[in-house]
Amino acid sequence: MVTLKKMVNLPDFQMLKLVAGEKGMDRMITGVNVTESVDWVDFFRPNELIVTTGINMENNPEKVVEMVRSAYRRKAVGIVLNTGPYIPDIPEQVLRFAEEYQFPVFQMPWEYRVADFIKMTVQFLISEQHKQTKAEQLLSDLLFNHDIHEETVAKELARLGFKEDADFGIIVCTQKTPQRSNKSSSFVQIIENAFTNRYENFLSTIYQDEMIYLVDRSKVLTPEIPFIKTVEHIQMMINKQEANVKLLVGMGNFYRNIFDIPKSYFEAKKVIHLARRHSAPFICKYKDIGAYKIIMAVKDRNMIEMFHQDMLGLLYRYDKLHKTDYVHFLRVFLEEDGQTTNISRREFIHRNTVLYKMKKIESILDVDLSHSYTKTNLLLAFMIEDILR
Repeated sequence: MVTLKKMVNLPDFQMLKLVAGEKGMDRMITGVNVTESVDWVDFFRPNELIVTTGINMENNPEKVVEMVRSAYRRKAVGIVLNTGPYIPDIPEQVLRFAEEYQFPVFQMPWEYRVADFIKMTVQFLISEQHKQTKAEQLLSDLLFNHDIHEETVAKELARLGFKEDADFGIIVCTQKTPQRSNKSSSFVQIIENAFTNRYENFLSTIYQDEMIYLVDRSKVLTPEIPFIKTVEHIQMMINKQEANVKLLVGMGNFYRNIFDIPKSYFEAKKVIHLARRHSAPFICKYKDIGAYKIIMAVKDRNMIEMFHQDMLGLLYRYDKLHKTDYVHFLRVFLEEDGQTTNISRREFIHRNTVLYKMKKIESILDVDLSHSYTKTNLLLAFMIEDILR
């Protein structure tokens, strides 16, 4: 992802002076557009940088203000005001608006030709797009092409900033529900903004409904911040745009050998699978999945299936015969550690109903749900179910 900050920090773009909206500099830029009239705003595309000399604005500050507002409404990444005979000064109202809405506004001196700026911006974006395409292909090859040449890949990774001592790991992000949101591109921007702040370097690609990232654990910029805090920040920013979207994030283990990168990917996918099985995802790292690793290491599938059947089979049969939901309730009971108040709140049922269902399950399974050994076995049975399904 190419951000506005990355572009304007280059020496070639020192002619630009940021005058307001600094907090919006992490926006993604995909193009550049020149316009001289508010009437042409329909030609703006999202994430374009707008450039204007104000030649049709008749030295009218209100028209400059309206141009900036229109660019923001059309989701431009920012605007460059070519100050000179037509825009002598940037109106104070523009500066206030840019600060309030975190919309970057740049001043470019009249002496610098707009045509030269456009040419240089287009060349930069084409070059960055080419690099991004090559990076995506490299990551895809690492994950899905078993015939890659180690030395060639190592050289390409080094060229992209991954050194010999890199500690490679894969992060997979996807929405919990299978439906893809029409705001998925903006979600990618939120994720990559967060990863830009956390990692010195990363590669990305999209496969089906997965956003896949290769990161280097040895180059973490914010080691004092736990990864889960970054995940929580991403979720919070996404929920500001679309409240009902739940993002699942899975991180595989880290490896020094580039041929272990696919292993990290499948570990990350396993985390996603387990998180999807829970109404309140509780893990985002493969190293934290705990007892699930033991279950997955059991080679005798019949043994774990029999254990699952012994623990939950009767309850499944009862639910099927009587159209009840005791299996679901039991999982909630275990996830909430038997806390009646929490279960009542989560299931929107009265406390007495919670107590009744607990007693009913004890009767069906012939167990005592107050015993920790019983709860451990039942929880293990659900964990087996998570793996088998």
